[in-house]
Formats: sequence, C-alpha cells, structure tokens
Amino acid sequence: MNSPPNTIPTLSAMQSVQVIKELLARRSFLGGLKAMGDHLGHVFQIDMPMFKPIVLSGPDAARQILVSDREEFLWRNEIDPVTQLLRHGLLVEDGEKHDLLRGYLQPALQRSRTQNYLPLMVANIDQVTSSWGKDSVQDMLVEMRRLALLILMSTLFRVDVSADLDRLWVPILRILKYISPGLWLLKPGLFRSGYQDAIREMDEYLFEVIRHRRENPIEGDDMLSDLVRREDMTDDLIRDQLLTMLIAGHDTSTALMVWLFLMLGDHPQAMERTRNEVDQVLGRELPTVDNLSELHYLDQVIKETLRLYPPIHAGNRLVSRDMNIQGCPIPEGSRTIFSIYLTHRDERSWPKAEEFIPERFDRRDSKTHDPFSYLPFGGGPRNCIGAIFAQIETKAILARILQSYDLKLLSSRVIEHMGATLEPGPRVMVHVSRRK
Repeated sequence: MNSPPNTIPTLSAMQSVQVIKELLARRSFLGGLKAMGDHLGHVFQIDMPMFKPIVLSGPDAARQILVSDREEFLWRNEIDPVTQLLRHGLLVEDGEKHDLLRGYLQPALQRSRTQNYLPLMVANIDQVTSSWGKDSVQDMLVEMRRLALLILMSTLFRVDVSADLDRLWVPILRILKYISPGLWLLKPGLFRSGYQDAIREMDEYLFEVIRHRRENPIEGDDMLSDLVRREDMTDDLIRDQLLTMLIAGHDTSTALMVWLFLMLGDHPQAMERTRNEVDQVLGRELPTVDNLSELHYLDQVIKETLRLYPPIHAGNRLVSRDMNIQGCPIPEGSRTIFSIYLTHRDERSWPKAEEFIPERFDRRDSKTHDPFSYLPFGGGPRNCIGAIFAQIETKAILARILQSYDLKLLSSRVIEHMGATLEPGPRVMVHVSRRK
C-alpha cells in the first residue's frame, strides 16, 4: 500500500500494473476490482480522475452499512440516472418514505401470495419454451428476459404482456443501458441523448396499465391492485413503483437464470445430479410449492451461483456524515460502493472461493458462515423485498425446463458484464432438445 496509517488505501504504481493485467485478462472491470481487493483489503479507494469512490467489502463493513449505521448510508443521489429514472421508487428513497412504500408493496411479495403465483409462473414457462420446438439453439439471455418479463407482469401486476413484448423490448433494453455504469460516473450530470424516447415510451405504457386498472378494478391480490386501491397513491407515484419492480425485478431474474445455465453447462456432473433430482422428485408433475421444497441439491446450485455471480453485485451509497470504517476515515458526501461480489469471493469466508462448489450449501454440513458474508439479496431492514418471489421463481423455471429439455452449452467464453445487473455477455447460446 502507498497510504499512511489511518487513511484510505490506494494502489501503488506497481500494484496498478498488476491490476490492469488482471482486468485485461478477465476482460471485466470486476477482475481489476478483485485484484485491488486482494492487494488492499476490505476498504480502499479507486483513484481515477473525476471518479474516486471508496470500495467496501466483507462482513464487518456489511454490518455497519446495512444495520448499525444504515441511516448514514443514503441510497438517494439526485444526480444518478437511477434516481432520475425511478424518481420516487422504493429503491431510491430513504428513511420514512422508504418504510412507507415498503409497507405498501410488501403484501404482494409475502410467501403466501407468492406461492399462489406459482401456477401463473409455470404457465409462462411453458409458453416461452413451447416456441423452442423439439430441437433448437436458443440465446438464453433473450429467452430468460422474455420469460422474466412475462412472469413479473402476469403475477405482480396481473397484466398479460405477451402482445406488447415487441413494443416494450427496445425501450426496456435502452432503459437498462441508461442506468448501467458509464461515463456519467466520471462526469455527473452529463447530458445523455437517445434515452428520453425510451423512457417516454415506457411511461406511456405504464400509465395505460394504471388507467385501465382504475377503470376496471379486479378483486385481486396483486401489487398493482393494492396500489390503485390506496387513496394516497397518485398515478405518478404508482408509476415509480411499477417501473422499479419491472426494471429491478425482471433484470435480476434474467441474470441469475443465465448464470445458472452457464454453471450447469460448465459442470456436467452438477447438471446430471440436478436433473436426476428433478426427475426423482417431480417426475411428470407440475412444479408445486411442496415438490419444489424437496429439491435440495437444486437449491444448493442456485445458492452457489448467487455467491459467484450475484445479480446485484454492488450497492452505491452516499455518506451523510464523517464516519470511520475499520480504521479508515470516510468523509461526509463520499460515494461508497459496497461490493457483494468481493465479499462473496473472500477466501477467509469462502475457501476455494473462485470454484463452483454447490455442496458448500448442504444444510447437513455443520460449518456455519457469518450471515453477512453471503448477501445475494442484501441484508438488514432494507434487504431485497422480492427475495422470496425470486427464489420460488428461479426454482420453478429451472425445474420445469430440466423436466422438459436436455441442455448443452455451446460456448462458455463469456465476460462478466456490469450492466444494470451482473450478467454474462454478449450471448449465451444453448442447444435445447426435448426429452423423451
């Protein structure tokens, strides 16, 4: 390190060269970030012109950020595109505003309701896979995004978006790019042309959905109906919550499912064991709450994939006052990045951290992990509101597809793409053939 005691560590010139080599080798900024963490520890600063965030990782920092000092780490940053897009969505509100909105949205995502969504999820899965035919090659990034959109809209909003996918596809992809890391990090407030049309098209669609539900109320227990029935929720505020769920909910599911197909494709023994378990537990039955709960190895595969490739791999916060984290002073107004990715790949918590070992999550294993060393859904009072929904959805998708299809990964040469979520890119091609 080239930093004196009680200051935030930064890279020396020699370390910088090593980090650049790692970044180029892995073709991903995360490769460089991992190398920085290896050199500098759980607290360090990226020292670039106009971009000097403080990076935090590890269970101790997680406790401070997510629990003990959570009120001092603010989600809302007015100059960030995420805030500009979601306006007053749950994700970018702090304090009482966040707590109020979370109370409004939470009922639709409770376990009892989510379990009732399962038949709709299975119907959407069959709808998408029916287009694959008996033998074909599919880009799983495209197929899983299509499926995630259908599931989210049909369950949480009770809207069949099938006929509108072509209309929404390009605006959604543009919006995701709008909030992905880019030059705006180096120059906040940078004018970015080409996105306003996509946001306007998305807004027009969501306001149509809201207006139609107000004019045609249903006796449903979906999120949209919950919000429309509330007198203090304006159309604008409902729009903000729907867009938050739409963007955050479907993109994380897309990323996780594609990483799962990659992991299983790269590890044939894990694929065979997962498929055999699905055959033994489900047979030809449709996925249900009961039989999905018996898929223990599949659950381990999902958890290990989330450890290696958490879709929400980092959290941006603004520090509201001068603080101290692990002996390092953090000035008021600093942009901090808590890295879930680095936390999940810390050898002190996860031996052989770079390897795919689902068995490390075997419930019969007596080893225990610090709960703040594994945070695929965040932690503390602001943990992911859709965690239960996401876990049931992922199990249902993977089990149903493995029931019906044999999968062969055609290429595993992908990069860790830091978009709105951490996803593999640029394409993930899989040969699918219907099982006899």
